[in-house]
Amino acid sequence: MNFQEQIYIRKSCRKYMDDAIDMDLIHDFMESVKLLNSEINYNYEILTHEEVNVRNRWSAPYYLAIYSEKKENYLTNIGFIFQQLCLYLQSISIGTCWVGMDVPKNKSSDFVIAIAFGKSDEMTRDLSKFRRKELSKICDYEDEKLIPAQLAPSAINSQPWYFKHTNEGFDVYQVKQNILKRQVLKKWNPIDMGIALAHMYVSNEKRFEFEIKANFDSIEGHTYIGSIKI
Repeated sequence: MNFQEQIYIRKSCRKYMDDAIDMDLIHDFMESVKLLNSEINYNYEILTHEEVNVRNRWSAPYYLAIYSEKKENYLTNIGFIFQQLCLYLQSISIGTCWVGMDVPKNKSSDFVIAIAFGKSDEMTRDLSKFRRKELSKICDYEDEKLIPAQLAPSAINSQPWYFKHTNEGFDVYQVKQNILKRQVLKKWNPIDMGIALAHMYVSNEKRFEFEIKANFDSIEGHTYIGSIKI
């Protein structure tokens, strides 16, 4: 099963087995991962659960701790890069879950977020089980090309993406949350935007291009993230 097919069955995994994993599979994949912004330096390390302050009620045998330079759009870049890895791991029977609360015990100032992962037999779901906004709610008019983005995971299922059609693709916007949600989601929603863009890339690998335009339409209640060609 290829990456694109994983979009339609993946779920955030919270039940894992303690089976060993060949970590070279991760390192090899990351050698050729697609970047959203090649000018932002990033890194990652693989940790065991003993090396992580776990604040969830569940834990995984392994965690990917992700680090990045804090430049413009760095959070979206991280979401874009590492959701590709999540889809790859899903394709080889390794479950994943983005975790905002669990942090390395020896974290540095450039730590961004962690991804829990491990072997699992509870890492898929039927398409009917996805709780997502209708397509008409995430774009200026309904377009099935956006189903991969529609199915992307997001912090507390906030689904902050909005797409406006252009001649070659879409302008991409992040919904501005209300004051209460903003306090919780201000760091995570830009990562969510990168995750949705990763789904669009994986589904349009040969045609996908991302750019940040100098001129774009402003939409009240939304922040412009960039534009994609597909």
